[in-house]
Amino acid sequence: MTIFLPRLHPSQAEVRQSDARYLVLACGRRWGKTRLGSAMCLDVAGRGGRAWWVAPSYKMAAVGWRGISRLAEQIPGTRIGQVDRIVELANRGTVQVRSADDPQSLRGEGLNFAVLDECAFMREQTWTEALRPALSDRQGGAMFISTPKGRNWFWRLYQRGQDHLDGEWASWQKPTADNPYIAAGEIESARRDMPERIFQQEYLAQFLEDAGSVFRRVMDAATLPEQDGPTAGHQYALGVDWGKSADFTAIAIWDMTAQHLVALDRFNQIDYRVQRQRLGAICERWHPDVILAETNAMGEPIIEQLRADGLPVRGFTTTNASKAQIIEALALAFERGNIRVVTDSVLIGELQAYEMTRLPSGAIRYSAPEGVHDDTVMAAAIGYHAASAGALTGDLFTWA
Repeated sequence: MTIFLPRLHPSQAEVRQSDARYLVLACGRRWGKTRLGSAMCLDVAGRGGRAWWVAPSYKMAAVGWRGISRLAEQIPGTRIGQVDRIVELANRGTVQVRSADDPQSLRGEGLNFAVLDECAFMREQTWTEALRPALSDRQGGAMFISTPKGRNWFWRLYQRGQDHLDGEWASWQKPTADNPYIAAGEIESARRDMPERIFQQEYLAQFLEDAGSVFRRVMDAATLPEQDGPTAGHQYALGVDWGKSADFTAIAIWDMTAQHLVALDRFNQIDYRVQRQRLGAICERWHPDVILAETNAMGEPIIEQLRADGLPVRGFTTTNASKAQIIEALALAFERGNIRVVTDSVLIGELQAYEMTRLPSGAIRYSAPEGVHDDTVMAAAIGYHAASAGALTGDLFTWA
């Protein structure tokens, strides 16, 4: 049967025209990998074959399903099964969207073609133990599409595709800018708004050896001795991350005038009444114009009492989105050399260990590695957010 597939932009067409059996595509966000992969799956089905689109999670698989089902709606005689996410063409060719949550569930099917979407975020066993054997009886092919995630198994496949003596494999590195439908100004705006290493990975599709690390140039910024009191004429902001027992309460004191983190307090195993008193003593010394404190869990009642005590406190609710905003802003400030921080070994260690990971939903999560605290990182990020917002608005007391 004849299927008229969508027009591909030149960079997509280059990949489509390859004769290699296995195609490895490291591409930037919005390059058009879903459109290309969807078209290639339906091309296989149009020739009576069986194709799978496999994503790291059920939620991420929905992206591929939307692209495939929209194309399939234009093909007469097609059945689109929304429940099991399968497209069946009139010639009995099929495309099914699957999740790699459980690689064992992918065993047993004979395939002509498989697309592994965001495969850098899958377990390698999804390919080696489930999908590769499924291609054997039909001598099927596969396309691996992903933004990079360090130098993991996806990077090894990419390197294999760069070996021109291995004719079965081919690989490409395609930045977002190769998509002619994405405005150049939008890409430059993203470059200005995010840390360079995140831009390199997400937009330039570069394999970074330490891709999980968030903060760069920490040691360049960690040059200040701890200050024991305010400088005349300067304004100050405090960032507070509450903790108890195993976690630490951390308080970061930011000089808004100089954009310096000038002092840090960190303690644990102290009840909330004493924590409030300790923060009160810090305020008596520094006279902050604004205090931004985490509201999650036990934070809200402490903040209410602090307000009753007359302190200029505003709450910060930590969600994945709000956390990403303040962490990326702090990382960008380090990278651009806009700030200086105290030479505190705990702070430096937590900053250098802090990681970025991709969630099954596709969102980015920032956190400390297992077994490592992030209390000073969060206090510093919350405090920098307060200091930056205060410096921009110039109206600090409306925060109280």
